[in-house]
Amino acid sequence: MNIGIVGLGLIGGSLGLDLRSRGYQVLGVSRQEHTCQRAIARGAVDDASVNLTLLAAADVVFICTPLSAIEATVIQLIPHLAATTILTDVGSVKTSVVDSITSRWPNFVGGHPMAGTAENGIEAAQSDLFAGKPYVLTPTASTPPVAIETLELLVRSLGAHLYHCRPEDHDRAVAWISHLPVMVSSSLIAACMSETDPTTLELAEALASSGFKDTSRVGGGNPELGLMMARYNRSALLRSLAAYRNQLDQIMAAVEQENWDGLVDKLKQTQQGRSRFVK
Repeated sequence: MNIGIVGLGLIGGSLGLDLRSRGYQVLGVSRQEHTCQRAIARGAVDDASVNLTLLAAADVVFICTPLSAIEATVIQLIPHLAATTILTDVGSVKTSVVDSITSRWPNFVGGHPMAGTAENGIEAAQSDLFAGKPYVLTPTASTPPVAIETLELLVRSLGAHLYHCRPEDHDRAVAWISHLPVMVSSSLIAACMSETDPTTLELAEALASSGFKDTSRVGGGNPELGLMMARYNRSALLRSLAAYRNQLDQIMAAVEQENWDGLVDKLKQTQQGRSRFVK
């Protein structure tokens, strides 16, 4: 198969590195000529261009643009595709993407690799980024079976753990374990920065270690990604934020009332519950 990739950043570049190493011909498109040349030099693609016409020969195309650009990219891409070409994306929100693209291109399978780093751009691309990580496909009742089977083959070749679910189920799930943590982590950083005493703030900065590093990591990531999570998964994110606020209120009440037994019960519950999400 010839594989096309639109967007040669961390995810697109990493897909290219892995798929080329498995014998596929990979064609890439980026807005920047410099990125195209770096992708070729790094071995992420066999050929690259700023022009979508390069992908006319692709059997499968991965759309690896920001969420806000997926629909516009597909509209521009469609005139260059064969009717049998399979499209997929890597966006972290699925319902809005699947709804907008399926009506334009029935041979579309929503996708979301749950992998990444704090870095971005083609220089951050790495081999085996998806190995051992979840990769979700969100086909609908009208998705052609051959499109699903082809994407399954490619995902398994990456060494990823394949999951299927409905787009709306995906969005509610990632609101809990991906989108909410970004907002919580961002709020943690903002709360610390609100300290008005310079001496205390300077000391906190000096003493911050692995615990703060772990809990603040996703809040210190790309602001554009956080914005897209909130904008395109607004309902599910608000639902998770409300539940989180309720949990904070319970902890505040326990501390204010010196209800230490209640607080330790809560901490025991979360200690035991963490293993359900972190294997």
